[in-house]
Amino acid sequence: MRILLTNDDGIHAEGLAALERIARELTDDVWVVAPETDQSGLAHSLTLSEPLRLRKIDEKRFALRGTPTDCVIMGVREVLDEKPDLVLSGVNAGANMADDVTYSGTIAGAIEGTLQGIKSIALSQAYNHANGRIVPWEIAETFAPKLIRQLMDVELPDWTFFNLNFPNCAPKELQGVEVTSQGKLDFGLTIDERADGRGFPYYWLRFGERKGDFRAGTDIHAVKNHKISVTPLKLDLTDYTVLDRVKRALISEDAD
Repeated sequence: MRILLTNDDGIHAEGLAALERIARELTDDVWVVAPETDQSGLAHSLTLSEPLRLRKIDEKRFALRGTPTDCVIMGVREVLDEKPDLVLSGVNAGANMADDVTYSGTIAGAIEGTLQGIKSIALSQAYNHANGRIVPWEIAETFAPKLIRQLMDVELPDWTFFNLNFPNCAPKELQGVEVTSQGKLDFGLTIDERADGRGFPYYWLRFGERKGDFRAGTDIHAVKNHKISVTPLKLDLTDYTVLDRVKRALISEDAD
């Protein structure tokens, strides 16, 4: 099996090193094309106004001055001589659940792999921000290889991929694996206004305490209860429940 790895935290991220160790439990044919710098929060964005500069680190490891989406495109279309069997994106420092999947560069790596017709999985590791940036990578490293093997045998419809979130706990504290739906959180960003040395304002977006729908069966409920969340996500954003309603409204207007 040939695996292509990417992430949004950058080529030097601890989570990417963890992902390489996970991938090498599955195969020796592991390729890395990851962003040169941190690309968190850039979602499924492309670099169109600047050139993509690719730096070869070793035989199967490359850094790209671009987004996670750029990395997967370059990996599949330029670096590799044939498509990989699997794209793994992560392991992100911090969970990617609920509404956050729309912002995530980690999710974007899996989205682009899916668009390229490749089975793709996003992996993220939760941690407690209050205690500083101490991420328990060992739980993802312990359980991800077996889980990925199992998911490789699942037949997926077109444009569907897996989003895995690992809880903030020690491996021995894990309470199992749960197949979940995407949860809902309230908007968690605040604007922090500051002034530079000349008195001009500048701003930081800051995460704050977040509330939301923690119902059983959702990704956020599972991770909160020390379970690995496995969520199948699809790229078809059509709201089929509204199609007939819209058709009726337009027909009614035309009749008038």
